[in-house]
Amino acid sequence: MKLTKYAIAGIVTAGLTAPAIAAECETINLGSAISLTGKYATNGIHAKNGYEFAIKKIAENGGIKVGDKCYNFAVTYYDDESKGDRGATLAERLISQDGIQYMLGPYSSGLTKAIAPVTEKYQIPMVEAEGASRSLFNKGAKYLFAVLSTSEQYLASAVTLAAEMAEKEGKEASSVKVAIAVENDPFSLDIRAGVLDDAAKFSMNIVIDEKLPRDLSDMSAILTKVKLLKPDLLIVSGHSKGAATAVRQIGELNIDVPMIAITHCEAADVTGKFGDVANDILCSTQWAETLSYEDPIFGSAANYEQEFKAAYTEYGDKKVPYQTAQASAAVYVFKDAFERAGSLDKEKVRDAIAATDLTTFYGQIKFAPEGNNIAKPMVLRQIQNGEYVVVAPSAFASHKLNWPRKAGGS
Repeated sequence: MKLTKYAIAGIVTAGLTAPAIAAECETINLGSAISLTGKYATNGIHAKNGYEFAIKKIAENGGIKVGDKCYNFAVTYYDDESKGDRGATLAERLISQDGIQYMLGPYSSGLTKAIAPVTEKYQIPMVEAEGASRSLFNKGAKYLFAVLSTSEQYLASAVTLAAEMAEKEGKEASSVKVAIAVENDPFSLDIRAGVLDDAAKFSMNIVIDEKLPRDLSDMSAILTKVKLLKPDLLIVSGHSKGAATAVRQIGELNIDVPMIAITHCEAADVTGKFGDVANDILCSTQWAETLSYEDPIFGSAANYEQEFKAAYTEYGDKKVPYQTAQASAAVYVFKDAFERAGSLDKEKVRDAIAATDLTTFYGQIKFAPEGNNIAKPMVLRQIQNGEYVVVAPSAFASHKLNWPRKAGGS
């Protein structure tokens, strides 16, 4: 592995300047093929910003101590253009040509699935933060680790909420009618599977179960069926572009469903783009700044949000997307693993990652033998008067659920 100074030429960074203390540290080079263009670019950039912010914070806090040496991270990035085949090719390039021995993940389950066979072939540890599909963790991968909760958990809690609301009205949970519209990709198909499993537990009726159009730009045909069949719960998963299309057309078609739950609300900036139309929509999130998590590097969840927005002023008054927070958590896992391994040997680092039991601002991180994080729950936030507030699970709730949702928002 090449060891260089922190400001290595040719390493692409976000322009963050390391503090003076970092000048005495050598560099551990990480690699990432990530979506900077294409349909996943919005979240790919969020993730890259999260990686870079963590690198800066770790440098400010003394770097990575491996034995009696000090190191800082730097990342070589390539743009996978939101294409799986290109991502796999770039992963090969990072490992074979650039000498990368440790990888940060791409954005999305599909691209992670494309890259994982490459990192497995070369036995390269990859800590990923943006691929949640449970199908990633049933292939026997030894070098793949994910800090986030798996995708079948994302919107399943909305089913439980819908059951609770029905019972509150004196109805049976089995009376709830569910509509599902998801992208045809591994992440969204897992969300569908989780919703179907939970709905089956309550014997709920699935009245719509459809795939979104490939380009995610028009779901009016599905929403017309929603108006006709009047479900009690509408589930939508289509990453950022799908979320924006869904909220826009829900407003345009005046869709009146008591409960609507969508992924990627914040990343799509549905409140900024669509205003009151987004009110009372439920949004799944891996992390929220109001949660009580904290660690020695980033401080509390609230402190992470404040410091990140100070470093990346383009986020303005928007919430920091959870995609950014979990990307930072992935870098923190590498720091912790290198220090516990006491070595730069990739097998020893891999074993240290597998043994991770780490408290972070993002939540607890502990990996199952399959590589998924088994220690952190998902959270549901509801948009209330333009603000994202936690409403489920109840242990984390900061606000009561607004229900039922009316057309146009509350």
